[in-house]
Amino acid sequence: MTRKTLMLALVCASLVSAGSAAYGWSLNPADWFTPRAMRASASDEVVSEDRLDEERSPEIAPTTAPDYRAIFQRFGPAVVGITVDVPAVGRGTAGDIVSPSPGRASRSAQSALRSQGSGFIIQRDGMILTNAHIVRDARSIMVRLADRRELPARVLGADATTDVAVLRIEARDLPVVLFGDPSQIAIGDYVLAIGLPSGFEQSATSGIISAKSRTLPGDTYVPFIQTDVAVRPGNSGGPLFNARGRVIGINSQIHARSGAYEGLSFAVPIDVALRVKNQIVSTGSARHARLGVAVQEVDQALADSFRLEAPAGALISAVAPGSAAERAGLRSGDVITAFNKRRIERASDLAAVVGTANPGDSASLEVVRQGRRQQFDVKLSGPQDPPLQVDSEADQADARLGVTVRVLDPSESKAVRVRGGLVVENVTGPAARAGIEPGDVILSVNGRQVISIEQWRALTGVHSRQLALLVQRGDQRIFVPVKMN
Repeated sequence: MTRKTLMLALVCASLVSAGSAAYGWSLNPADWFTPRAMRASASDEVVSEDRLDEERSPEIAPTTAPDYRAIFQRFGPAVVGITVDVPAVGRGTAGDIVSPSPGRASRSAQSALRSQGSGFIIQRDGMILTNAHIVRDARSIMVRLADRRELPARVLGADATTDVAVLRIEARDLPVVLFGDPSQIAIGDYVLAIGLPSGFEQSATSGIISAKSRTLPGDTYVPFIQTDVAVRPGNSGGPLFNARGRVIGINSQIHARSGAYEGLSFAVPIDVALRVKNQIVSTGSARHARLGVAVQEVDQALADSFRLEAPAGALISAVAPGSAAERAGLRSGDVITAFNKRRIERASDLAAVVGTANPGDSASLEVVRQGRRQQFDVKLSGPQDPPLQVDSEADQADARLGVTVRVLDPSESKAVRVRGGLVVENVTGPAARAGIEPGDVILSVNGRQVISIEQWRALTGVHSRQLALLVQRGDQRIFVPVKMN
């Protein structure tokens, strides 16, 4: 082979090697019969099934924020400022209160303070929705419109349970808001609040929905909408808009120790507010249905204790004597899983459905009692029912608790207003880890009332991996799940 021929052969070999590298060709005959998918070089990346699933699943498309400016420009004129003169003496907690102007002399101990809030016009002839706490104990009310007119207002009615009030001003052809459907909202939805904070001109703040059907202390049966919108003093009573510019709630409360915004605010759903408004307009007052139970959430530990298929439902921890629930045969330890065929996934769901009912309505409840599904028919009552003072009962158990108990003496039973029960003297192990404390009164074990040491031993002697103890601490009663050693 001549030198020229040898150089030509080397050049061709280089080209073939480069082509094979670039296009995945193999010069190894053994590879010619092996599918390329089965061949891997050191530089090949091994793709996991999880990553393939991620690649197959569609990406979440980014969304743009709503046109808040358009919402404010169109519906801001329907938002009003409310100034209320209230007695300086006799008002328990003064919400959104400001001092009288410096030039106004104090007439006496009964001189007026000034309370400020927001509201919004719902009818062109001057009907306004706001919060009941804003107009409570009002001597006089002035409404300031977006065009700076100030008009006197009268209260058609106020409902402290839902914190909704209906006002009327004498005017015509006023701008109004439009209503949305709170049942269609979802966590993460954009929302906008418009109000007059601290008596200033209109302002707007935005955020997202943090939770739905949130219940607050006080047993009001209002399924509040929780948001992270900065609702400040003076904003109360103003509208909460969805991204389409429809009112879905009335800004009502902030959750804060200091009285200032700390990231939690709550709104009354507009359907609840309109139902109250309709009752006030037609009868002069609002009435609310009552079931007469205290409920708590069901976690996995309680679900195991009460032999539930899943941690869902509203667990009854107390039943008010003489209430609709007691008359229907409900008792503590029952788990309500459906109300008129509507699933109850969380305790707050029960508050929402009862809150939409009227006194005298009949309802069908699906209940799990000691692992068995049962049906109960109940006729809901009104607010004249006696207050909740709970009598108890509960369900099934084990002895490895690490707790020492004794029977309550008559004076102790009278002091804590219970019949029977055992007081905890010492606690260690599983019970201590679950949060049981000395001085707690144990009323039942897994749904079965306990009034004697013998009964306690029999109930906790049953082999079980999980117990649910109904405990009274102070005035509160709650089921505590205890996981056994």
